Amino acid sequence: MGLLFIEPVFKEAIWGGTKLRDVFGYTIPSDTTGECWAISAHKNGDCRIKGGEYDGEYLSSLWEKYPQLFGNYSKDQFPLLVKIIDAKNDLSIQVHPDDAYAAVHENGSLGKTECWYILDCEPGTEIVIGHHAKNHSEMESMIRNHQWEAFIRKIPVKKGDFFQINPGCVHAIKGGTLILETQQSSDITYRVYDYDRLSDGKPRQLHVEQSIATIQAPFEQPVYDSSEEQLNGAFHSHLITCPYYSVDRYQIDGVFEKEFLGYFTNVSIIDGEGTVNGEKIKKGMHFIIPAGSGLCRFEGKLEMICSNPE
Repeated sequence: MGLLFIEPVFKEAIWGGTKLRDVFGYTIPSDTTGECWAISAHKNGDCRIKGGEYDGEYLSSLWEKYPQLFGNYSKDQFPLLVKIIDAKNDLSIQVHPDDAYAAVHENGSLGKTECWYILDCEPGTEIVIGHHAKNHSEMESMIRNHQWEAFIRKIPVKKGDFFQINPGCVHAIKGGTLILETQQSSDITYRVYDYDRLSDGKPRQLHVEQSIATIQAPFEQPVYDSSEEQLNGAFHSHLITCPYYSVDRYQIDGVFEKEFLGYFTNVSIIDGEGTVNGEKIKKGMHFIIPAGSGLCRFEGKLEMICSNPE
């Protein structure tokens, strides 16, 4: 069974930049390109298959027509979305709903649990994760009174850091950060605050009421499993298992063989180059290992992030 190589979709944003071109060599639509939807079957950015027997097919179509490729996963939509995000400037202070809230208030959409792997960042970069309000009423008061400095919780970041962002967690990627994001296949974001920025001469829409309804207070640091091990030909870092996905990093040097079990595996090459089952791969390439693919043989010096649906 062949691997499914994916053609990314790109999204422009007022906070985007040029690193998707400069670092990964992608052809981007403009110098304010914020997101590469690397593996996506979401209606707002449906990726196509590149090469092989399914060349040119949309991932969403493949999901519907050939469920066996995805281990006959039980849900009706492709469950995950993998992005690379180039934040040249700060993203808005935001929060995502969980499945229950999104199902009721967002036309049956999935909620959005996500995680970030910091691919690179400028020295001294911070991100926003969480807030300082002691309870729900204080959270609402701080938002309505625009007490942003007192409200938001900033933490320093460095290359290689990993963060889980659960629904209800206030967060923002700050300028100077390049991340790989693994998330539920959802495009629901509630903006709490956008620094009074203008887009096309107008402030961007805020979602204050939805934010207050979904933000968890007080903030609780997520607890998750992580581990590291030296394998034959690769160093393996297990980053997380949560109810929606598991995420792993492999740093391969030489020959590494592995059978990827479970439904299917998303793979993003984030550094280096080599081959997989004899096919050339390099930094910036993304592919899906279908269910039942058997042993995969990697050769070269490369680093990859893999994700599986739970």
